[in-house]
Amino acid sequence: MARRSELVDRLAAVALFARCSKRELQIVARHAETAEFPAGTELVVEGEPGDAFFIVLDGEVVLRRGGRKVGTLGPGDYFGELALLDPAPRSATATATTDVRVAVLGARMFRTLLRELPSMSERLLSGLARAFREAGGTAF
Repeated sequence: MARRSELVDRLAAVALFARCSKRELQIVARHAETAEFPAGTELVVEGEPGDAFFIVLDGEVVLRRGGRKVGTLGPGDYFGELALLDPAPRSATATATTDVRVAVLGARMFRTLLRELPSMSERLLSGLARAFREAGGTAF
């Protein structure tokens, strides 16, 4: 299992969680599960509903959209954070290219945390707004 302090640090680097307090990040980390998958495993599949967020702890994951490689992720990288907020279809398939170990936070657990920590909602929205602004988004 990943050291919780390591996971807290990695969560702090995720735009969605960047504005959360250390205490909130510790609670989120405590509720994330660690999972291991062999090389070749599809962690998420393009077009299927999203229901979890992943942080790569060890190994490598390749992202493909429409069968075309669009990225490679390694330790500290993450994917699926929007699935915590919206169960829209996944925009890419994530496949382990090596044996991988990931931290997983399911959408159901995330919603439970939001109910138990209502102050976290404002920080999450702030983090999303900042990421949107930095990505060049415009809001009126």
